[in-house]
Amino acid sequence: MRFGKIDYLNLLPFEVFIRKYPLPSHFRLFYNKKKSYPSKLNIDFLFHRIDAGFVSSIMALRANKDRFFALDVGICAKDSVLSVICINDEEGIDYQSATSNALMSVLGLKGRVLIGDKALKYILTKKDSNYIDMAKFWVEKERLPFVFGRLCVRKHHKFFDNLAQQFAKKKVKIPHYMLEKYSNTSQISRKDILMYLSVLSYNIDSKSKNGLSRFYRKIRILGIKPPKRF
Repeated sequence: MRFGKIDYLNLLPFEVFIRKYPLPSHFRLFYNKKKSYPSKLNIDFLFHRIDAGFVSSIMALRANKDRFFALDVGICAKDSVLSVICINDEEGIDYQSATSNALMSVLGLKGRVLIGDKALKYILTKKDSNYIDMAKFWVEKERLPFVFGRLCVRKHHKFFDNLAQQFAKKKVKIPHYMLEKYSNTSQISRKDILMYLSVLSYNIDSKSKNGLSRFYRKIRILGIKPPKRF
């Protein structure tokens, strides 16, 4: 049961949940060793180096066709997300993301994509507002949530499906010591971490699925394709 871990603040609630969930010892061993950023986990998932993980939504487009399942748990934004931004006066993509780079094209934006903890830190430390929160821009334009990542599974489907269902319905409280740890690591205050987590949701409901379908339709029109084997 090889699970790929994204070591971003947006999955801190899942980190807390998984520590209390009854898991085989070999799962925990691999889980604590295999961690990376979204676009790298996409490749690991494609090449069967991991059995499951939160991969980019654009990667989840390959579900079923590439013999894996996309579950109804992911990283969702129903308004601002704070950690996926387009900086107006710069240019470039973020190599750590596939979905966010595609989203910038879908939204017709020009600038530099910045994701994850570094984007959140940028917002909190910059006094200017020379950036666009891409989730908020999408929601205002499409009137639907945006799903940035989705839990996808190649093996042990029943086990991971049950884990996903338990996570989706559980309200996770972040222990003080973990807030302190992640605050020290990220250089983001505990208060700001909690504020950030409050804008995220993890259950992919019917509206979120509609948002995904619309995003997929738009990237097909633009000719943007999900990652594939080389």
